[in-house]
Parts: sequence; structure tokens; C-alpha cells
Amino acid sequence: MTSHPESFDTNPPAQRRWWHSERRLPTVVIYLLIATLVAILIVPNVIATVPTGHVGVLWKRFRGGTQLDARQLKDEGLRVLLPWDKLFLYDLRLQTTTDTFNAISKDGVNLTATINIRFRLKHDAIPQLHQTIGPDFIAKLLHPEIGNRAREIIAEYTAEEVYSTKRQEVQQKIRTHTQNMLGQSMIQRSENESEYGEHYRISLDDLLVLYDTLVLGLELPPSVVAAINRKVEQYYLVQEYAFRVERERKESERKQIEADGIRAFQQTVTQGISDSYVRWRGIEATLQLAQSPNTKIVIIGSGKDGLPVILGNVDTPVAPPPARAGDNSGPPPNAQPPLALPLGAPAPTPPVATPDRAPGKQSAAPPADAHAGVGSQALSDVKNLISRTIRSVEPVAGPKPSSAAAAHQTP
Repeated sequence: MTSHPESFDTNPPAQRRWWHSERRLPTVVIYLLIATLVAILIVPNVIATVPTGHVGVLWKRFRGGTQLDARQLKDEGLRVLLPWDKLFLYDLRLQTTTDTFNAISKDGVNLTATINIRFRLKHDAIPQLHQTIGPDFIAKLLHPEIGNRAREIIAEYTAEEVYSTKRQEVQQKIRTHTQNMLGQSMIQRSENESEYGEHYRISLDDLLVLYDTLVLGLELPPSVVAAINRKVEQYYLVQEYAFRVERERKESERKQIEADGIRAFQQTVTQGISDSYVRWRGIEATLQLAQSPNTKIVIIGSGKDGLPVILGNVDTPVAPPPARAGDNSGPPPNAQPPLALPLGAPAPTPPVATPDRAPGKQSAAPPADAHAGVGSQALSDVKNLISRTIRSVEPVAGPKPSSAAAAHQTP
């Protein structure tokens, strides 16, 4: 029989390993917690994300600081760095900034200009920009330069010009002068200033692209603004009056041309009209007037070329007075209406009707209304119309016509 040596450790080997691992468990947990804490602290400094439209400038703590080589710039995406290095981000997209500047115009008016600047950084010049100016280049470079150029340009114009008519020109000059000054200003670094012998010399114009300098607003004293507005109003009133004068001048020319045309027409027509043609046209007009149903009385002028004069609404029939019993007075059946009178003829006196009386008896006085008949009323109207016509038309000299009228007969 095989004998086994005696041992004071009564636990089996598996139980001893479990006992040793159980005793080391707190140490493992502590190590994991420490590693997690270190990772939490280190990961932000090791992993960097470059957003869209940005670029990162690498700064190495133990290898010369800012890396000026454009090939070492970190473009968009996830980048892994050493924990002791840093990455600075710059926006390469179009940027805009607005600032307010005080200036004095040519005529001594103090004004406030609000200017908007639009620009974009250049990719290859980012390391030099970061090393010489830094991330706050807008406050250090753009605003002072734009403000200085704006004051210089505004001082060349009056307040009215800057406020109304010259704004576009002012903002264009601000941009041009700013670009010229940026092109003349240089940033440089010599080999003696660098431990590794890095050197450069570039102008500020190579750092960025200046697109626009927009004058968004101009603030003048209220009294100056009111005076400018009144002046502009008067200017447009003067323009209105000038247009009115021009319109009247054109109207005068138009009337002169029209008068010349009428005169030429009259000359042409006068040369082509003869006396025979005028008499023929007068005969035609007389016939047409005689045939018209509206023609009432036609007064023929004296002379061979006399033209007719129409007197209307005088032949309206007048109702005769009611006949009395036993009174046979009235117009006979074959009575004729009054004839047309020549111009200037005296009006005939209407005859007085006498009633029939028996032989041997004295004639009685005519009745009071015997003159109110149709004939006397018509003759009275003709007389009045002829009198008005004679006063308005100068009579033509000629033989005095004889008086003629149709007698109003009574039984």
C-alpha cells in the first residue's frame, strides 16, 4: 500500500485558488476604477472632432509648439492626438461681424455708422494667423482696421451725401482702402526667432478674403435729419414745377401747330371756293330747311347771297276763344296763314273784324276780345321775333321791300 506524506493543509487545491482570487478581487476593482477615471480624463485630450468647414492647427508640447506646415493641419473628421498636445479649430466658412463706429463728416456733423463685415479665412495661412494673432483676430485685426478706414472715408463727404446719395460709394471705398492697407501690412518671423529655424513673411491680405463692408445704418442728430428731409422735399417740388413748365411749353407748341394747320386748311379751302359754289350750297340749305318738319318761319336775307334765318316754335296753334251764342266771328274757311316777311319790313296792322248788321241799324262796337284771335297772336309773335333778329343782325342795304301780310278775314 502506498503511503502519503502527512500535510497540515487540509483544504484541497481548488479551494485554495478560490480563496486567493477572492482576496485579490478588491484590488482588481480598484485598478479598473482607476483605469476608467484615467480614460475619462484622457479621452477628451486624445480624441478630437473637426466639424464641417473647420480646420485644426496642431500644437505639440514637446516638438516646437505650433506646427506651421500647412500639410499638418487637421481637416474635418475624428483625429487622435497625444494627451499633452492641443488642437485649435478655425472656421473656414463665410463669416460676418457687425460693429458700430463714430465718425465726423466733412461739414463737422458727428454721426454713428453701423458697418457689417463679411470675410473668409484662407486655409494655408491658418498656422501663421494662429501664431501671430490668435483666435480673436476679429477684435484685434478687422474691427480696428475697418473703423479707421471708415472714419477716413466719411470725413471726405458731407452728412447729407453719406446719408442719402453717396452711401454705396462710401462702403465701396471702405472695402477698397481696407484691402490696400491689409496688403501693405506684413507679419513675419525670422530664423533667429525660431528654435527650429522656421521663418515666414506674409501680408495680412493673405490671411483672409474680405468680401464686403456694408453700411447698414447711419445715425445723425435729429435736427440734421429734419433739415435734410426738408431740403430733399424742396428739391422734388422744384422738379415738379420744372415738369409743369415743360408740360405747358409742350402744350403751347401743340396749340401753335394746331393753329398753323387750321390756317393752312382755311387758305386751301378759300382758294377752292367760288361765289357760284357758295350760292349753290345756300340754295341746298334753303331747300333742306323748307322741307324740314321743324322749320316754322324762314326769313330770307336781302341780296342774292342772303342766307335763311330759322325762327322756330312760333306756329304753335293757339286755341281760339270759345264762340259766343249768335256770334259768327272767326276765320273763314279759306283764310291763309301769315306770309314770311322780308328782313326789315314793317309789321302789318291786323284788320279789325266788324260783325254783320241789319240795314238801317247803327253798327255796334266790336267785342272786347275780338283782337285775341289766332291772327293777332301770330302776328304779334312774328313782330317780336323780327325785332329781336334786326337788333342782333346788321341789316344789309337794299331796296325797301313792300309790306305784305295775309289779312285775317272775318265774316
